[in-house]
Amino acid sequence: MDFNMKKLASDAGVFFTRAVQFTEEKFGQAEKTELDAHFENLLARADCTKNWTEKILRQTEVLLQPNPSARVEEFLYEKLDRKVPSRVTNGELLAQYMIEAANDFGPNSPYGKTLIKVGETQRRLGGAERDFIHSASINFLSPLRNFLEGDWRTISKERRILQNRRLDLDACKARLKKAKAAEAKAAAVPDFNETRPRNYILSASASALWSDEVEKAEHELRMAQTEFDRQAEVTRLLLEGISSTHVNHLRCLHEFAEAQATYYAQCYQYMLDLQKQLGRLPGTFVGNAESTSPPPVTASPTTIAAGAATGPAVPIIPVVPTVIGAPNSAPAVEALNPSDVKPPASGTRKARVLYDYEASDSTELSLLSDEMITVYSLPGMDPDWLIGERGNQKGKVPVTYLELLS
Repeated sequence: MDFNMKKLASDAGVFFTRAVQFTEEKFGQAEKTELDAHFENLLARADCTKNWTEKILRQTEVLLQPNPSARVEEFLYEKLDRKVPSRVTNGELLAQYMIEAANDFGPNSPYGKTLIKVGETQRRLGGAERDFIHSASINFLSPLRNFLEGDWRTISKERRILQNRRLDLDACKARLKKAKAAEAKAAAVPDFNETRPRNYILSASASALWSDEVEKAEHELRMAQTEFDRQAEVTRLLLEGISSTHVNHLRCLHEFAEAQATYYAQCYQYMLDLQKQLGRLPGTFVGNAESTSPPPVTASPTTIAAGAATGPAVPIIPVVPTVIGAPNSAPAVEALNPSDVKPPASGTRKARVLYDYEASDSTELSLLSDEMITVYSLPGMDPDWLIGERGNQKGKVPVTYLELLS
């Protein structure tokens, strides 16, 4: 083993000098080189960014994976640089249980048919949840984690180097101050009443020695100042890069919000479709014409959220309008006849279809993902629906399945 005793002794001496300087500064026994106000602001901003990024990252991980054991498992796989095994979502597991139960109860019985329909919807919800988690992990969590494990580690390393350079600089200043004081004392006017000429010789020799010590201390101070200034500039450039980090995280935050909005829109539409399917099944309670209770009120997600915030904690589930003429039914809008609908003179827009949609009756228009259609709204129409046209075909289409382009 190559062991350099001289380098080890030098490193130990530097470490001891820095420790002494740091301790004296803490006790107010030594002067400390202060950074300018702009630099201090950059440091405070960087620390604030690091602290809040850590908190946002951890809480987002909790949101995407509430199970702490699963989060620990994913963390271990990540540290071991191994692929995280695919995990079934809660919705997919519930769908599996419902479908298996339906097969045991009888898939053709009313309960069995309903279990299958609800189970299929739960499977679609679980798939949507999986897609949202995957998108959020790539587009939001990964950039935050890369900042903490990459850029921030580099900034922390350079800050530690800058701290050491500052301690070296302040130690050089202290040595120069002591050398100058000793030189001034040695160069003082000798006592001519001194009866021993030997003291004059010693005084002159000490003055020359302290002059050399002052020159050496000044040289070391210049070198330390140069190193400190260079390291301060490197650290300043890294700290100013925090602004670009904020811009990158802002873009990632927009992508996270869009992914979450898409996920909840899918869930909402899946549940609307499920209610329509359950309403057409015999023996179910949704949309049952023989029910004597008032029908549930149709509500959009915005209305549901507002009601939850201001009203009692009663679940409000959007349902398909009841059949016209059913007992105790609320007034219904007249069924749409596509041949009678005329597009407005202005207000038509192009839209791209996000997901496949199967029309439930002749008034609706079936959709295929990624196709382009023309859409518009009519006075008094449900805001969750639009009129869609594709060639000679025309019908109602759900807004949540569309991306309006113009």
